[in-house]
Amino acid sequence: MLTDFGTILLFIIAAMVLTGAMLGLAKWLRPSRPNEEKLTTYESGEEPQGNAGVQFNVRFYVVALVFVLFEVELLFLFPWAVVFGNEDLIQQTNGLWGWFAMAEMTAFVGVLALGLAYAWGKGYLDWVRPKPRIPQAQSPVPMDLYRDVNKRYERKK
Repeated sequence: MLTDFGTILLFIIAAMVLTGAMLGLAKWLRPSRPNEEKLTTYESGEEPQGNAGVQFNVRFYVVALVFVLFEVELLFLFPWAVVFGNEDLIQQTNGLWGWFAMAEMTAFVGVLALGLAYAWGKGYLDWVRPKPRIPQAQSPVPMDLYRDVNKRYERKK
């Protein structure tokens, strides 16, 4: 007689064996005729040009992460709304279920709103960011002396 863990172990072993058998059978049955056309990089039907290591703006990823965050929030809100609106459950708990569910979702949305406010305040959602201002230090040393030092340094190189 197997324990529950033994049954799970048997299922894991069976899954590994079946996966290996299917991959081995596919390798044995499929034709293998590589040529230059098949070995090229596929890029949406176009011939790839240039370096593949193109740098994208980091703001694309920030916008994508914010989108995923709020998409997941919607995935939590829909089932919550269905359960929250269940009149039988609210009547069985004398209304406590409704208040608890409302407080729970208010806290959830509040935390997300704080995250959005933080990202907005830091300027992560601004597509065109202002150029950083370089502080101008007021020095008692005249600028001509700095230029002379830089010229001497450049001559030594």
